[in-house]
Amino acid sequence: MPASIETQINAIYRSESRRVRATLIRLLKDFDLAEEATQDAFAAALQQWPVDGVPNNPRAWLVSTGRFKAIDHVRRRARFQTALVDIAEELEAAISDSEDWDEHLLEDDQLRLIFTCCHPSLAPEAQLALTLREVCGLTTEAIARAFLTTPSTLAQRIVRAKNKIRDAKIPYEIPTRSELPTRLDAVLQVIYLVFNEGYSASSGSELIRQELAQEAIRLGRLVAELLPEAEALGLLALMLIQDSRRHARLDTQGDLIRLEDQDRALWNREQIAEGSALIQRALPTGQAHSYCIQAAIAALHAEAPSFAATDWQEIAGFYDLLLQINPSPIVELNRAVAIAMRDGPAAGLALIDTLLARGQLKDYHLTHAARAELLQQLGEHTAAIAAFETALSLTQQTAEQRFLQRRLALVK
Repeated sequence: MPASIETQINAIYRSESRRVRATLIRLLKDFDLAEEATQDAFAAALQQWPVDGVPNNPRAWLVSTGRFKAIDHVRRRARFQTALVDIAEELEAAISDSEDWDEHLLEDDQLRLIFTCCHPSLAPEAQLALTLREVCGLTTEAIARAFLTTPSTLAQRIVRAKNKIRDAKIPYEIPTRSELPTRLDAVLQVIYLVFNEGYSASSGSELIRQELAQEAIRLGRLVAELLPEAEALGLLALMLIQDSRRHARLDTQGDLIRLEDQDRALWNREQIAEGSALIQRALPTGQAHSYCIQAAIAALHAEAPSFAATDWQEIAGFYDLLLQINPSPIVELNRAVAIAMRDGPAAGLALIDTLLARGQLKDYHLTHAARAELLQQLGEHTAAIAAFETALSLTQQTAEQRFLQRRLALVK
């Protein structure tokens, strides 16, 4: 095989395999059959394209080849299972040669797949696992590692989710306009969960799982392009701006660098500019909610020329608004840190202590880490040491453990 053709096929596989599989899932209505058909289509490409050349529309060729490979596969099985004869005939009738290969239709297939994987009838953990496997294309082993479970447990979760979709006849479609607000929220939540695990892994030796963060941004971009609702734009903006600091967050030893100590020259200004432009599109719509506000806060951090020049007054104001529309202990904790930067450490410490007195976030390591920093600033070194030790006992992330150990050593 000429090297140039093989290189092209490999590049097309990387860029198109997920899209081909999404369309085949729509046509075949079977996840596993579509996966097999996708592999068969690329195997056929390896044989035919070096002879015939790469087609003008590789994706359409791969989908067409994959669907007929699937029909052949079902017909072969039908020799031994009579019930499959009807299925093969249904497949042929449903996907005739008159199929419209409109590019917009094919792009929408990925969005349909996301909404199918995030259908509200599926449990949240199943939505996440299925999205990572079927939309992002991650292996079962990689997903299991990311979320601290065994590959067999994860595989069973995915199988149950697929069976639920099949047995309940969950439609492979983008929700209607009336359904969109509630359905879109579930999709955005799953994408943000994927991003957060990539941006700051919950455990393990790697703080940043870039493949997860990049997949989340890819999905967020797809949703924002095809459904440019305010919150979809806001989530994409938030992820782009957060990810823009990636190269400045760790030192050469892989240790965490605080925001105030990061080299801002390493921040990706193109991502910051794109994120800021998305926020400017979303905020005036009147539909801006949690993700838009979080993105606006991230933009204020990213656009500040230095940590000292950060507009904490504006950031605290955004947290006030966020707390009104999306009250949660995590938002309260972040607001407390912003208040500490604006009004002094004692003001922020009082808010954190109020949270802990209510029994909230007492097992969250960042609560105690933030409290320790404020106590240190106030000169209460004994209490700061105790708070750092509590934070250290609660984190399972290796890079964060090393960071807290260094902070603790400075206080001692």
